[in-house]
Amino acid sequence: MNKVFIGKIVSTHGIKGELKILSDFLYKNKVFVVGNKLIVDDKDYEIKSYRVHKNFDMVTLNDYKDINEVLFLLKKDVYFDKDNLELNSNEILDEDLIKYNVLTKDGKKGIIKEIFMASPNNKILRTEFDHEVLIPVNSPMIIKIDKEKKEVIVELIEGM
Repeated sequence: MNKVFIGKIVSTHGIKGELKILSDFLYKNKVFVVGNKLIVDDKDYEIKSYRVHKNFDMVTLNDYKDINEVLFLLKKDVYFDKDNLELNSNEILDEDLIKYNVLTKDGKKGIIKEIFMASPNNKILRTEFDHEVLIPVNSPMIIKIDKEKKEVIVELIEGM
């Protein structure tokens, strides 16, 4: 099974077995759906209810109805089966972008080494050509991301 990291269970909420998940996963709307299965410690748990509360994703799992039944899940990492993610053709996971080739319009070739958040709304690709180049994901420098060829076409500004 190919799984992707979603977040971490940080605490319970109330006494009815609801769990708080801290997640910055980009495609939460595809994961946190009643009936979907989350993976914790390589075991599947079905989402029975879901809501957002402050910055947390709140879920109840399986038929757990009491806080004492879910305490064993605290501080655990939460994953989702990547095969069930159903991303559109223009959606891609950050972890899949790493190791993509980066091609410039003038023929330079590089590779994506890392993706990081410079701010809550600003994702950066750390690319390696003959030197390191940082490329904002939401910039007009990115012309195309080709999932089939596993490459990103960019137009670097002068001096990069």
